[in-house]
Amino acid sequence: MAQDNGNYQCPELIDSHCHLDFPVFDNTRESLISECAQKGIKKFIVPGVTFATWMRLKNISNNFPSIYPAYGLHPYFINEHKLEHIDKLKIFLQSNAAIAVGEIGLDYYLKDLDRQFQQTIFTAQLEVARELKLPVILHVRKAHDDVLFYLKKHNVVGGVVHAFNGSLQQASRYIDLGFKLGFGGALTFDRAKHLRRLVSELPLQAILLETDSPDMLPADHVEKFNTPLTVLKVLQQICDIRSESVVNIAKETTQNACSLFSISD
Repeated sequence: MAQDNGNYQCPELIDSHCHLDFPVFDNTRESLISECAQKGIKKFIVPGVTFATWMRLKNISNNFPSIYPAYGLHPYFINEHKLEHIDKLKIFLQSNAAIAVGEIGLDYYLKDLDRQFQQTIFTAQLEVARELKLPVILHVRKAHDDVLFYLKKHNVVGGVVHAFNGSLQQASRYIDLGFKLGFGGALTFDRAKHLRRLVSELPLQAILLETDSPDMLPADHVEKFNTPLTVLKVLQQICDIRSESVVNIAKETTQNACSLFSISD
């Protein structure tokens, strides 16, 4: 388990955003989860991304109680989504344990993704989340103002903005709407001046640790793909930025995740 200068044992940690259901983990999933547990990373929030993968995620989460699933239609895969998947999503969420609707959102960074259909699928999922009183897990790139507009309009119960990289003003608007902000391996790069400033200025109660495994490899990585073990690097980076103890940052970020997703700590 992570240590604070070798003296204090840290509370358990949560990777608030990873994709342990992806096939790249099939050969190592069990051993990786075991290694994470030994090092204090005890829970994993795993959002679904397409209708075709929800059942796979459900089955994996049934086999690993430390995996907490969410289900949604990710904007990156907009070409795979159909309007009929919205009704299927609502039925799936009503029939299976889930802690959130996600991963959903808007991605304006990739120009070939149909922006209008993204908005249609996104707002429909916000309505599902509102009706079921579930938080949402958001993917947002170059689209914060539009996402904030739709969040205010649809009045969901809250959620998290995964891999947040917006402005401090946008961060404050999300927080006012009951959202938390996820930070991962990007913080470990020296060039991440903006992200580090955000982490230094935001209230700790708004921050979650994440990895986006298998994507978003941290600085100085030797692995071919990212894993939830990167949470330890993210934790240490946040401690360095804020000049706060590992114990305090670990405790608060874990409580943040547990509170948001209504899971026991």
